[in-house]
Amino acid sequence: MQIYYDTQTAELHVRLDGEIDHHSSIPMRAEIDAAIYAHLPHTVILDFSEVSFMDSSGIGLIMGRYKILQPLGCSIILQDPAPHISRILRLAGMERMASIRQSVPKEAIK
Repeated sequence: MQIYYDTQTAELHVRLDGEIDHHSSIPMRAEIDAAIYAHLPHTVILDFSEVSFMDSSGIGLIMGRYKILQPLGCSIILQDPAPHISRILRLAGMERMASIRQSVPKEAIK
């Protein structure tokens, strides 16, 4: 997992990778929370492009960050989930808490 803060846009970017399950989500939560409180961003972007597996722990990770960010007036973007993960997110109703978006492929930009 990589976390970086863009001072120009006040966005906190969190690039998740691998599998998000009960064991991996615990340290992820702690790191993301620490970055949120350190920077107080306007937007948190959770980049799912490198996530290969996610169970309900991933939903819990998103919901927990939503509960922290809501009082701060911050929004969450779930970026580039794979189709199978996007389906899980939509079935769980994550669209009510966060925007789910796909990046435009570089080759499509001309």
